[in-house]
Amino acid sequence: MRELLAARRRWPTVFRLPACAPDLNPADGVWADLKHDLGNLAACTVDVLADLTRTRLKKMQYWPDLLDGFIDETGLTWTPP
Repeated sequence: MRELLAARRRWPTVFRLPACAPDLNPADGVWADLKHDLGNLAACTVDVLADLTRTRLKKMQYWPDLLDGFIDETGLTWTPP
């Protein structure tokens, strides 16, 4: 792997992150928002809860500003430093 990275110095850019860094994980923001949204619902079965979860996640796909906000919340950038 080191030889491959040395041969392609410009690709990929590797960022070393701490082993456990939940504040750097944008998925945590997604799940927090989802739990907040589903918190007041009383699903009768696990299948109903799974369907509601899929529906809410699908709706998030159409709100790019919301998803960008989850990434901005981490402080990470799309461009290498």
